[in-house]
Amino acid sequence: MEEEKLSSSGPHEATITKIIRGGMVGLCVIVFLGYIMMWCIMPTDTYYNKWVPHIMASTNSTYFGLQGPIMLDFTFPILFIAVVGCIYSHLGKGIMEERGIINKKRDYYSFKFLKRPTIIKGLGIVTWIELFFFAMFILLCLWYFSAYMHFWYEKIEMVAMSRGDKVWQAKMERFALVIGLAGNLCLTFLFFPVTRGSSILAFFGLTSEASIKYHTWLGHMSMTMFTAHGTLYITYWALTHRLSEMLKWDETWDQTYVNNIAGEICLLFGLVMWSTTFPRIRRKMFEVFYYTHNLYILFIIFYILHKGLFFICIMLPGLYLFMIDRFLRFLQSRQKVRLVSARVLPCETLELNFSRSQALNYTPTSTMFVNIPIISKLQWHPFTITSNTHLEPDTLSVVINCEGSWTKKLYDVVSSTSSLDRLEVSIEGPYGPPTTHFLRHDMLVMVSGGSGITPFISIIRDLMYLSSVRKCKTPKLLLISIFRNSSHLSMLDLLLPMSGASPGSCHLDLQIEAYVTREKGQPQEKMEPVRTIRFRPLPSDAPIASNLGRNSWLWLAAIISSSFVIFLLLLGIITCYYIYPIDQNTNKISLMTQRTALTTLLICFSIAITATAAFLWNKNQNAKETKQIQDLEDSTMGRSSSSLDNDDKELESFPYQSLVKSMKVHYGVRPDLKRILLESKGSSIGALVCGPKQMRHDVAAVCSSGLTDNLHFESISFSW
Repeated sequence: MEEEKLSSSGPHEATITKIIRGGMVGLCVIVFLGYIMMWCIMPTDTYYNKWVPHIMASTNSTYFGLQGPIMLDFTFPILFIAVVGCIYSHLGKGIMEERGIINKKRDYYSFKFLKRPTIIKGLGIVTWIELFFFAMFILLCLWYFSAYMHFWYEKIEMVAMSRGDKVWQAKMERFALVIGLAGNLCLTFLFFPVTRGSSILAFFGLTSEASIKYHTWLGHMSMTMFTAHGTLYITYWALTHRLSEMLKWDETWDQTYVNNIAGEICLLFGLVMWSTTFPRIRRKMFEVFYYTHNLYILFIIFYILHKGLFFICIMLPGLYLFMIDRFLRFLQSRQKVRLVSARVLPCETLELNFSRSQALNYTPTSTMFVNIPIISKLQWHPFTITSNTHLEPDTLSVVINCEGSWTKKLYDVVSSTSSLDRLEVSIEGPYGPPTTHFLRHDMLVMVSGGSGITPFISIIRDLMYLSSVRKCKTPKLLLISIFRNSSHLSMLDLLLPMSGASPGSCHLDLQIEAYVTREKGQPQEKMEPVRTIRFRPLPSDAPIASNLGRNSWLWLAAIISSSFVIFLLLLGIITCYYIYPIDQNTNKISLMTQRTALTTLLICFSIAITATAAFLWNKNQNAKETKQIQDLEDSTMGRSSSSLDNDDKELESFPYQSLVKSMKVHYGVRPDLKRILLESKGSSIGALVCGPKQMRHDVAAVCSSGLTDNLHFESISFSW
């Protein structure tokens, strides 16, 4: 139905939509530039002496106090961009990828030199666009730091005299203060990349998976500054014989409005998190990294108590959007989903097949977070979705390879499960790019290592659909898969969807070059067949569906805007009729901790009530479809698992033969990636790679070498 609706929309509607979306982009760029300007001007005398008085007068301090102008300057612009981004993404859902493909190619080629990868130690593989924006952010931090240093050093002698310090001691204290303020700038942007359902990331064509590296950069920068901030202050107190300051919890706003104990506890939690984020620890002890990273909740609570209402409002936008996303994920994770079957491969790999709502749409390379309580109630692991939203309208599949203790336990449980057992599963997602651009290229060279083949399974299946159903011209495909042993060749069977569609029937020009590195020749032993296991879900298990239904972006816009309005109303009422009268009658400023805690609770309450209402409304809307799916599955449950296995073999016999003809296996060697990439023919070649770090760097080095200008690099990596 959706395809018919899209195909019936004429060029006139598409043009209007394009103009509207273009206007939204222009508006958001202007608002964002104004937001950045506020950061640039905030550490200057002009802001505090001229701007703040006028802004406070216009926001009526009786209702919002000091929070009013700060929210107007720093919170409202980003939330406005987030709401506009939701509408932008909603309007873009109906735009067909192949429409205007020539213009997309032209735009892509115009800026291809900016998208050329480069390898920088400490940053990894980055493009020149990323380096440009990262450099601009560094310049903003340097300006913010230097402007505040200039502001305080002009008054340093007065500060030293008021404290009874030497000038160099006062300079050390002011330096510690300013480096902490610069860390706040990094912390403000820290939560944007990890907001998985972010409309701002979608607005820029990014995903949370691809943006994790930005979160990593910001995290290292902020913790470096906060550590220096805390260390310098402790050193300053020791030198001036004021170590008692470490036990200070200032409650009033009229002096320093800083709670030192809260700041020290905040720094302690931050150091524990930071110590487990380095690659060696994160990869070898992922559980330790995962559990300690949840300390961010306590980190944020004590950070807010340390700095108070002023800095709540400054860092609020990113945290506010993250809290909405996190609460929606929490609501989704409380549901148990319908796991209908699993395919067990001889290489200790599983394909889990879930029932899904037909209203749920996702793009290739999308991911989904999976929790299985029988293995661990707390751990969530991301996996790439391999099924196609069109070829498999009732099923959503993920592939799980045994690479750790969690996946090994899952494989043991599933492979030993009988056909009547049920496996309790919860999920979060799916999350993926808003659009794909594979049709821009004449050829796709996909390089995978081990389980890195899973994103390419989803891409190949999507191109199957485009070539067979939509009759689109698809690029030539070259899949280079590197495995340790021959048993992993069975993962190539997953290229075929359960429906039995094959590259031959879909007119895909697909060539598969498989490399088995640890075996010298074809093994003599016959490989075990792929085994299918059926599960019997409970009636309460629900198909995987979108958190917010078909119009999820519009619902998200409603949640963001309505929750913020509710927060402002509650804050204004409480401030006007409770806090303000107390301040006037007692002639002193209210306790900081109480006001900070109250403001935080109002934010949480506003988000919880609006997100819950939207979630429950859409859950009720999906109830009828859920019942239909359950009835359909129950009618087919009577077949035995053996008969299903036979059906699958018959169904996949011809597609498998077609797949074998396009596949060539090499034993005991590794591919010459440089030669393969440089010899690839076409005006535009997409070089996609997913696998170990060294493999990604090798492909990126070839694409950035300048030996050819038709290679366009894209790394698909998941560093959760």
